Amino acid sequence: MPKTSPYRIDLSPEERSELMRRAAKYSLPYYHVVRAKMILLAGEGLSTDEIAVRLDIRREIVWKWRKRFFEQRLPGLDEHSRPGRPRVFPPGARRPRQGHRL
Repeated sequence: MPKTSPYRIDLSPEERSELMRRAAKYSLPYYHVVRAKMILLAGEGLSTDEIAVRLDIRREIVWKWRKRFFEQRLPGLDEHSRPGRPRVFPPGARRPRQGHRL
């Protein structure tokens, strides 16, 4: 028997509207769209297991984002800084080739 989540999601009209906008926006990164869909489904009363099956993702992932939204609301769905060494070069930067003159 599946457990019910202690993180019950009740969405305000503004939150629901913003999440629906994110879930339908094709230009957003995929993970933003999926997070929005997870929270919308949680707001409809679906369990963590039901959401995981419906979106074909692991239940641990649903649980993580459900909890973060419960604690931090919409800002909780954004990326946080990650531990570890920062990148040496920005993703778009290119170094000149050895032996070439600029």
